[in-house]
Amino acid sequence: MTEILISSVLIIAIAMLLLSVKVIFKKNGSFTSQHIHDSEAMRERGIHCVIDQDREQREKRQAVSEKSRTNQNT
Repeated sequence: MTEILISSVLIIAIAMLLLSVKVIFKKNGSFTSQHIHDSEAMRERGIHCVIDQDREQREKRQAVSEKSRTNQNT
């Protein structure tokens, strides 16, 4: 049982070390942003964050509902 615990802790420690190599050994090192809106390739493809997509869809629906409301009143 203790062998499993020790090996699990060792594996996790090695994984954490490997994940932080850039931060530890590079001067002013930091993790790169993982947000979609920070990726140039995603922006070129027109792919946005789900929050941005939701906001765009809500604005489109509101514009459509206002347009249909003005057409019904005439």
